[in-house]
Amino acid sequence: MQRKKAVVDEKIATARTQRGLFVIHTGNGKGKSTAAFGVLARALGHGMKAVVVQFIKSRSDTGEEAFFRASPNVTWHVMGDGFTWETQNPEQDKRTAEAAWSVVKQALSDKTIDVVILDEFTYTLKYQWLAIDEVISAIQHRPEMQHLVVTGRGAPPALIEIADTVSEINLVKHAFQAGVQAMPGIEF
Repeated sequence: MQRKKAVVDEKIATARTQRGLFVIHTGNGKGKSTAAFGVLARALGHGMKAVVVQFIKSRSDTGEEAFFRASPNVTWHVMGDGFTWETQNPEQDKRTAEAAWSVVKQALSDKTIDVVILDEFTYTLKYQWLAIDEVISAIQHRPEMQHLVVTGRGAPPALIEIADTVSEINLVKHAFQAGVQAMPGIEF
């Protein structure tokens, strides 16, 4: 343990850079959005100002939204039309994603916003509703100290490449597979 402490202490001592981080929570498991909202809670605890933009999701009755909307430091946007298997309208899904992206671009250029969370964002790239080059440019040109958290399955390699931290959340077992409905407080 002494050797381990020395190694960790050395890494801590050499970490001198301070800047906004780009974090991705991806994978097929449950908990990507929940992890992002944990970051949001942590940021609010430090008095930071945040913007949440939800892609795909169209419901405004989630526990996390009800909780975080009460904070004056959070601006929350539910901008989706629902899951793609429900909408069955790729042209409308693209228009909806583009409208949400215009809100995101404003947040990514605002130096007063400390944290931006793009929930279920990876689908906009998977289905090519947004141009990956434009997205990468906006991410790379955001204010220096602004943190960005992206969630969603199948994060594209180009996005992973520019991220600072990427966590892949894998599914081992899910109650839905056993016929259990989405439960308030756990799923939404």
